[in-house]
Amino acid sequence: MMPILYFTAVAAILFLALRMTCGACVMGANDGTGRAYLPIVPLGWALSLFLVLTYLVCIAFDLIFPGYAMYEVWSGLLPGFVWLTPVGFIIGLVESFLYGWYAALIFGGLYNAIAGRGAGA
Repeated sequence: MMPILYFTAVAAILFLALRMTCGACVMGANDGTGRAYLPIVPLGWALSLFLVLTYLVCIAFDLIFPGYAMYEVWSGLLPGFVWLTPVGFIIGLVESFLYGWYAALIFGGLYNAIAGRGAGA
């Protein structure tokens, strides 16, 4: 539970810092300059669903091909994940979803903040 709280706190702090320095551009708001911004909400949903689907495919692969299973790796990447338990499955699913939002908030926010300052223009 602590890693989830840690990542949530870090994401919130970084996102708020970006929001305070860049303003609305962090969320992908168009400022009329013609710069390309990443809309954070669609990016968050897309990354989260991508990671959830990847998690489900990997779990299915591990069940179909146990000789090539990667569930030991999941234990290190997803704190609280325990192989073949309902609680472990749900924890892995939720953490995969949250990692997608974490990546969207940080990457998307950084990209929009940099694009908003005219970097590379």
